[in-house]
Amino acid sequence: MTKKLFLLCAAFCITITTFSQKNDFGIYYCVGGEIKLVRKLELDIVANLRTLDNASRISQIFVEPGLTYKLSKFLSVGAGYRFTSFYEDDDTFHPRHRWYSDIKAKFPAGEFKISARIRFQQSFKTYFEDESDKDPYDELRFRLKTLYNIPSFPVNPYLAAELYMPVLQDHEKTIDTRKFMAGAEYNISKKHSVELEYMYQHDFLPKEKSRNILSVNYNFKF
Repeated sequence: MTKKLFLLCAAFCITITTFSQKNDFGIYYCVGGEIKLVRKLELDIVANLRTLDNASRISQIFVEPGLTYKLSKFLSVGAGYRFTSFYEDDDTFHPRHRWYSDIKAKFPAGEFKISARIRFQQSFKTYFEDESDKDPYDELRFRLKTLYNIPSFPVNPYLAAELYMPVLQDHEKTIDTRKFMAGAEYNISKKHSVELEYMYQHDFLPKEKSRNILSVNYNFKF
């Protein structure tokens, strides 16, 4: 166990060392919940507040309800909607809308839990700076996460990565955004947990930029 934990911590340190010299920094605050409705069907809801510019201003606030249906012990599908109040270039907040559909899988491997997700999402702006902003923006997202479930210990470290790829868009680049995450989950009880995560995000579109983000999350299940 000690060796495995050391390897995860080493990977976490390498991630921070590699990406921490980028310009912008933000903090994300998130509350998420899973509510079982009927057998195999649950309601997922997330509320998120995000800051940027060295955590000095709020960049967006969103609420995201969704449904997840478990096809089997290892495979599930889902869909949801996100309403966002987004700080636009006119220095005021404007609504944005997004819907998504998911395919999620889990692969237990001893003390490790490997999860994967493929998501299609379509986003809509209400603040238009040019004609192309009126068109919906379609993306595919590919996410992979490995969590080390430490026996008889409430803290579980993890590593994750995610790629965003534009769909049916006239862009030269095939990758829109890439993310690398390292963090830890602390299980307060079977139904409540908190999570601390560092994320490096590199955006290629619409213009290239990088961010360091600290995410603080509270999760519950009912």
